[in-house]
Order: sequence, then C-alpha cells, then structure tokens
Amino acid sequence: MTQPDASDAVSDAAPPARKRISPALKLGIELGPLILFFVANAYGGIYAATAAFMVASVVALGAMWLLARRIAVMPLVSFAVVMVFGGLTLWLQDEHFIKLKPTMVNAAFGVLLLGGLAVRKPLLPYVFDGMVQLTDEGWRALTIRWGVFFLAMAVLNEVVWRNFSTDTWVAFKTFGYLPLTIAFAMAQAPLMARSELKPPAAGAPAPGNG
Repeated sequence: MTQPDASDAVSDAAPPARKRISPALKLGIELGPLILFFVANAYGGIYAATAAFMVASVVALGAMWLLARRIAVMPLVSFAVVMVFGGLTLWLQDEHFIKLKPTMVNAAFGVLLLGGLAVRKPLLPYVFDGMVQLTDEGWRALTIRWGVFFLAMAVLNEVVWRNFSTDTWVAFKTFGYLPLTIAFAMAQAPLMARSELKPPAAGAPAPGNG
C-alpha cells in the first residue's frame, strides 16, 4: 500500500489561495448600484432610486462574496450604512437620510484612519489586507492622505446636497464621487512605489550574516 508523502500532507493542510477580483470587474460591481441609482432617480424619483440602490447593493455584495469568497472592510461598512440610512429614507419618506449617507461613511473612515494613526494603531494596512507592503513612514504618509481625502469628500457631499437640487446631488454621487476616488488613488502610486518594502534578492545574505 502506498504511503502518502510529506508533500501530500502539506498540500492537504494548506489553505486554498485567496481569489482576487480583476480591477475591471471590481469597478463594474461598484458602479452597478450607482448607475441604477441614477437611472431609477431619473424615472421614479429619489425614493424609488433609494430602494433600487439598496437592492443593487445586496446583489453587488453577494457578487463580491461569490467571486472572492471574502468581503473587504470598506464595502461592508458602506453596505451597512446604505441599509440603515436607505431604510430610514423609505420608512420616514425623508430624503435627507440617503443624502447624509456619504457624509457619514467618509467622515467615519477619515476619523478612524487619522485616529488610529494618533494612537499608533494604523488601520490602513488592514484595509489593503496584505496587497502591498510599505515602510512604517510610507503607511503613515498614505494614511494621512487618505484620512484627509475622506474628510474632504464628506465636506464636499455636504456642500453639494445642501446647495443643489436632488438630481444634481444624484449626478455627483454617480459620476463624481467614484472618479474622484479613483483619480486620488492613482495619484498615490508614486508614494507607494517609493515606500514599498522590497523582498531581499535571491542569494543575498540576510542582515547580520557576514
């Protein structure tokens, strides 16, 4: 009878590789609820749009789980706030709640990131979940930038919904927020490249070995 070798045991014990969603597909999943929100508002008004957005958010979150078998922290938090504020919007028939949702989410992310940095518990590495490895100074600089960005987006949302029509706010939420976030993320590439921790070259002696 053939005995299983050590490689079989290691193979059986090793966890399956984590699935990754392609950037294009991830963008499509994130854009889907927003596009539906915009279309539903155009044809049925803000309350129909809110209901459609909530349903589409459930579908999008389910798609993320099916494709990657995990859900990142930020989409999960955003989903929870959508359900709470969207539910209040429909229940009370008050559109202020859904308009406040981006303000609350962005302000919370900004405060958490900067607050974590203040108590020497940077949270951004957990958000990136091992996708990149940066120096401590790199994480600090990137955290400050993202924290300030989120707070600025919270203020911008307040300015738009309080000073413009509902249709203008919906258009901003659909076609302004995500492009601004993508542009800001791309602008961080030089900082991340400078701060990336490089693995030691093959055959290079370990530090301290002479």
